[in-house]
Amino acid sequence: MISYIRGEVLFRNESSVVIDVNGLGYEVFVPYNVMCALERATGVIELYTYMQVKEDGMALFGFASKQDLSTFKLLITVNGIGPKGAMGIMSYMTTQDLILAVLSDDVKAIAKAPGIGSKTAGKLILELKDKFKLEDTLSGAGFDAVALKGSAAAAASAGAAGTEEASSARDSQMRNEAVQALVALGYSSSEALKAVRSVPDEDGMTVETLLKKSLKYL
Repeated sequence: MISYIRGEVLFRNESSVVIDVNGLGYEVFVPYNVMCALERATGVIELYTYMQVKEDGMALFGFASKQDLSTFKLLITVNGIGPKGAMGIMSYMTTQDLILAVLSDDVKAIAKAPGIGSKTAGKLILELKDKFKLEDTLSGAGFDAVALKGSAAAAASAGAAGTEEASSARDSQMRNEAVQALVALGYSSSEALKAVRSVPDEDGMTVETLLKKSLKYL
């Protein structure tokens, strides 16, 4: 099975890209946000992939992060949702927004995705609600993770990347604590998360400061 692909984009189709890996062109179907990111990317890119094997052929689906790939795998376990339907959902909404919709029983939000009606959206929520956690919506998994991975660039930025990763982990933990505090005050999980996510990043912010700023959005 092909679970990861790294190479240069040869050309783009309507819903897929062809990536050159050591002289071989692999067609990879990607969500809309990844397609947009790839339009801006130059040089080597990398994607986390899922390979579907059927009697009449194979298909490769690519994602910018491991979290997006894991979410896709969960979506296709829902009865009535295949890879095409899952890609439609992930093209319409981010992984974080999908998780929030599932946890807050927001059938209408999911049903707006192409090919997904209210009945299927309700089934999705029922089957996946216990698979997601509120803190999953605070982890960074944006489509800008589709990045250049040249060895020289990677070596030059290794130290900065480690610092940024540690900072991101602290920020995620702080925001998670703020969400939990708001829930303890009586707000719903979805209300608390939306408020915390609405607060812009600031240097030196503490949980207490974040909490006070979040209350302005409730």
